[in-house]
Order: sequence, then C-alpha cells, then structure tokens
Amino acid sequence: MSELTLQQKLLKIQQELKAPKSNFNSFGNFNYRSLEDILEAVKPINDKYGITLTLTDRPVQVGDRYYIEATALITDNNQEFKVTAYAREPQSKTKMDDAQVTGTSSSYARKYALNGLYLIDDTKDADTDEYARQSGKQANKASDKQLNLISKLLRESAKEKTQQLANFNNMIASLKLSKEMSEWTSQQASQAIKYLQSDANA
Repeated sequence: MSELTLQQKLLKIQQELKAPKSNFNSFGNFNYRSLEDILEAVKPINDKYGITLTLTDRPVQVGDRYYIEATALITDNNQEFKVTAYAREPQSKTKMDDAQVTGTSSSYARKYALNGLYLIDDTKDADTDEYARQSGKQANKASDKQLNLISKLLRESAKEKTQQLANFNNMIASLKLSKEMSEWTSQQASQAIKYLQSDANA
C-alpha cells in the first residue's frame, strides 16, 4: 500500500470500518458503541493499510473548569494526521474518586476524537424519514454520556437489581418521565441526574 498517500489510506479505512453498537443500556433500553468497540473494529483495518494509531490526552483549564483534550493520531511513517476532541470533567460525581472522574472524561474525549478521525456518525441518511425526525430532535436529545451516567447512578443506588429498578420507577414517576430513556431530552436527563445525586447524598 506504499503507493497510497495517508489521506487515501484513511479514506479507505473510513469506508471499510464497521463499528456496531454492541453494548446495551438496560435502563434506557438502547444500544451504544464504546471506545473499546471502535478500537477493536479499526485495529485490523489499520494493520491492513500499515497505519499506526496512538491516543493521547492532557488536562486543559478553561476558566475554573477542567477539560480533557484527547488526540487521535495516525501515521504511516511518512505522514501523520490527527483529530482532537474535548470532554469536560464534572465538578463532582457520586462515589467516584478524582482518578475515576478523569478516566471517564478521557474515555469520552478519546471516543469522540476517533469519531471525528474515522467519520463515525450516529445520524441517519438525509433521505430517510428517521433523519427528518432526528434532525428536529437532535439538538435537544439526551446524550449518551448523560444516559450512561444515569444508569451508573441507578446501579450504585442499591445492591439488588430489583431495588435498582424500583428506584428507576420512583424517579420516572416523580419526574414524570418516559420509561424509554432514549426518548428523553437533555433537560430531562439533567433533571434525572440531579434527582439521583440528591437522593444519594440525602
């Protein structure tokens, strides 16, 4: 593949890469892809085209908040190309130490750097009915990050799964939310997070 430029190799990788959403969020009843899913799918294709991928990150302070800046860089030993993404560290997370908070932000930032590098997109084609529905809702839709945090807080709310489910049902009844977390707006997800964090600290 030495006759191809790095840009040409990347284009072929983007076309060949399939990174299915192999993880299931049982509380929200939706599938999602993780950082590990993307890496597992892209490693053999990178190897096929003689590409080396490296992921690095560093903390960046903006005002009084900290962000994790993640960079996904590919090289074929002749050229290199990189994409950078950011994830903000929350001011606090229930039952997580500082290292876990940073690690979670790092994973999200790295995932979205890879999304940008390999053109991994969750939206539908523009000529589908679902695209039309998504385009109207996308800006207000709860993010995977919000929904995954809610699921984590629910798992931490009780040891028994039956009690976790009871806590979930109490929460959606109190906040008047749908049982399908994937239908929540970003504002509704924020309300659920505040509810669970307040309950945990009560």
